[in-house]
Amino acid sequence: MNTYICKSLLCFSFLGMLLTGCHFQPKEARENDIQFDSIQMDKTYHLLENPDNPNCNLQLSFTFPSHFSNKEILKKVQDHFVLSYFGESYKDLTPEEAVARYTDDYLATYKELETEFKKELERKDDLPVGAWFSYYEMSSDEITYNRNGLLSYTVYFENYTGGAHGAHTYTNHVLNLNTGNALTEEEIFVDDYLDKLSQVLVDHIAAQNKVENAKELENIGFFSIDEIAPNGNFKVDDAGITYTFNEYEIAAYVVGATHVFLPYDEIRYLLRADSPIAGLIDN
Repeated sequence: MNTYICKSLLCFSFLGMLLTGCHFQPKEARENDIQFDSIQMDKTYHLLENPDNPNCNLQLSFTFPSHFSNKEILKKVQDHFVLSYFGESYKDLTPEEAVARYTDDYLATYKELETEFKKELERKDDLPVGAWFSYYEMSSDEITYNRNGLLSYTVYFENYTGGAHGAHTYTNHVLNLNTGNALTEEEIFVDDYLDKLSQVLVDHIAAQNKVENAKELENIGFFSIDEIAPNGNFKVDDAGITYTFNEYEIAAYVVGATHVFLPYDEIRYLLRADSPIAGLIDN
C-alpha cells in the first residue's frame, strides 16, 4: 500500500513538473496567417528574330502575398511587393499585370538595339559583332521571416547590359502586418541611435574581414569607414537584424555585397521598448 501511494505521489509530482514547465516556457513565435503565390517567367529574344544573333534573356521568379484575412492590408502589402520588385512604373498593377508589362517593356527596350546591330552587321571589316549585344536579367524574392505580425523579405536582382561586368543587388524589406506599412529604422531604434549603430556596423564588418583595426578595411577595398552608416536596407528575424550594403555602396565591386548580422542581445540598448520588433527579443 505504501509502495502504491509513493508511486502515485511520484507520478503526480512529475505531472505537476510538466504542467509547471509548460506554464513558464516562453511563448513560441507564431506564424502569420498569410499565404503566398508565385509567378515564373523565362523569355529569350534574338535580335532581328534570328537564332544566330545575340539575344537577351529575362528570368524572374516573383513571390507575393495572395491571401490574408484583412483584405485592405493585403492590398497594401501586395502593392509594396510589386513596387519593391518592379519599380515605381508598376506600383498600381496587380502582380500578374506587373509581370506581364515588365516582361513586355524589357523585351521592347532590348529591341531598340536592333538599329545599331544592323549597322554592326554592315561593317566591311572582319571584326566580330560585339558581345555587349547579349543581355540578361535574373531576379527573385525570398520570404525570410513570417512571424509575430512581421513579414521580412529580400529582393535579389542581377543583370548584364553590355558593360565590363554584371550588377547584383539585394534589397531587404520588413512589413508590419498590423498596418501593412514598411518598418523604418526610426520605429525600431532610440532617437540617438545613428552614431552608435554606425560604430557597431563598422566593428562587425571589421571582424567579418578579420582585421584588428577597422581602418584597415580601407586597404582591402572598402571606402572611408567614416561614411559607413545604417542605410535602411535591413531584415529581421527571431535572432537579430541583418543589414546589407550592395556593390559600390561602401566598397569596390570586387568586395561584393556586405551582409552584417547584429544579434538583439548586442544592440538591445539601441532598441525602443515599444518597437514592433520588441516581442521578437523574448522569443
